[in-house]
Amino acid sequence: MLASELTRGPWDPEAQHGGAPAALLMREFERLDGPPDLVLGRVTYELLRPVPLGELRVSASVARPGRRVQLVEGSIWSADGTEVVRARALKLARAGVGTQPAATADLPPGPEQGRPSDFKSAGLPLFPVDGVEIRFTQGAFYTPGPATAWFRLTVPVVAGEEPSGYQRLAATADFPNGIATELDWNRWLFINPDLTIHIEREPQGEWLCLDATMRVSARGCGQTEAVVYDAAGRVARSLQTLYVAPRSV
Repeated sequence: MLASELTRGPWDPEAQHGGAPAALLMREFERLDGPPDLVLGRVTYELLRPVPLGELRVSASVARPGRRVQLVEGSIWSADGTEVVRARALKLARAGVGTQPAATADLPPGPEQGRPSDFKSAGLPLFPVDGVEIRFTQGAFYTPGPATAWFRLTVPVVAGEEPSGYQRLAATADFPNGIATELDWNRWLFINPDLTIHIEREPQGEWLCLDATMRVSARGCGQTEAVVYDAAGRVARSLQTLYVAPRSV
């Protein structure tokens, strides 16, 4: 695989935004063989090191087979053989019972009512600017506090392929710490070394919404959480642990 400049994140000009490798590993999990009635229930990513632009190696395998519960795992390596992302996912047999998605009246306002993102690119291609379209219905990147925003991939995860709902979910689920920060972007770093997605169902359509919050505890660690929606209702929950530190002067 060759990661383009459109995957670049906000913290390091040579490193990707976490949503891009998360979506790539989600694609690998979808491609694994297994019982057809198993669905993704949870995916956890460990972002071990900054994910570089350029050449990458990706693999996934079944760690524990099963007809009812299956554990799968995957990794991304840089060109020099360094493991940069590790992920595990649970696939579960479908139940014969379930609740319906929330009524559309209970959803956040739709993307057509949102405001364009205020994130600044500083002249370089960036995933949050050039790879994803973002529309805020509450909050903004540079306004501290909770935020609600809709996201749409504007480029495929892999060239020539239409992204699946799960891939769109993985790309979107890594944004809560960006849109719902409680800290000043100019003074602080708040980088997530992990991401966990609890999945209720595969999203439908191009647009996904995050209703996100951040907390920074008295001991200096941060957490974000977000409920993820599509146009029909709730689809998932996203959780991130944050490394918080002052920016270097």
